[in-house]
This record gives sequence, structure tokens and C-alpha cells, in this order.
Amino acid sequence: MRRFFMTTERLGFSLWTDADAQLARCLWGDPEVTRLICASGVFTPEEIASRLKLEITNGEKFGVQYWPVFMLGAGELAGCCGLRPGSAGGCVFELGFHLRPAFWRQGIGFEAASRVIRYAFETLGAPALTAGHNPRNEGSRALLLKLGFVHTHDEFYAPTGLMHPTYRLEASRWRTDHA
Repeated sequence: MRRFFMTTERLGFSLWTDADAQLARCLWGDPEVTRLICASGVFTPEEIASRLKLEITNGEKFGVQYWPVFMLGAGELAGCCGLRPGSAGGCVFELGFHLRPAFWRQGIGFEAASRVIRYAFETLGAPALTAGHNPRNEGSRALLLKLGFVHTHDEFYAPTGLMHPTYRLEASRWRTDHA
């Protein structure tokens, strides 16, 4: 049975471990998941293993990951959603999410990201969050705006070789909106 450190009505958040290679392949081995997050559109087996190791390392060093997210009822992996250290360092984390196609357009991304934002501001005391997306990913753009993020600039993202729209959400604004 998977242990969850955080939940929503439908979702359970867990931690990536070395034992999760099969789950990592299920998520990042799906070209529908990776088509907009890397230049080739597909992760090699080595890149999947490296991504899993990165998430585990981020958890150990910074206390955050793009945590694996499971459906509470069935226990099925829906994807991942979480935080990673931002490029500016400090306590400004970057929000990110990758969902398996079977879970698209069901409000799961919004539900998961909303819970991670609350965790970042209420538990970690982050002053702000950043997020970005592939310029061709309209779904991610719409979700970030719905979550309250504000576009600040476009930034080069080496894994895709593209300029990605970049957003910011201030804790003070979030608290006002959720008072």
C-alpha cells in the first residue's frame, strides 16, 4: 500500500523512491506525456532513469519533488505534480505537473496543482512560485492562469530549445484570493 503525505478529495501525493522505476517508465515513457517537455518528444530509458533520480535527489536535498500523484480510489498513477528549486534559488520554487493522458480534462491538474500551491505557501512558507510551459501547450497555459499565475516573461528552456512563457504567483496575492 502506497503511503501519502498529502491528499485531496481524489488524489494522494507520495514520494518517488528507487523502487519506482516501473512507475517512472509508465509516466515519462509515454510520448503523449513527454512530447512537449523535451526536444525529441520522447524520453530514452536513460532519460527516464535520470529524471527519477533527479526527483529523488530534489526530495533529499530540497524537500520537494514533482511528487507522484495517485487516484485514491483505484491507486492508479495519474502523473506527478510538485515543486523543484527555482532558477533564482532560495525559497521561490517552480511548480510543475505531468499527467498521463487517461487523466487529462478531468480537473485533476487543477486539483493537484491547487494542493501543491497551498503546501508551498502554508507549509514551506514560499514567498512566490514560478511556472512555465511549452508555447504549444495551451492546456498548461489555461491551467496556470486559472490557478492565478501571471505571465512575466518568456525564457529559454534548454530541454525543448524553445522560449517558454514564464509565470509567477505571489503568496500575498494567493492569500488574498483564498481568504
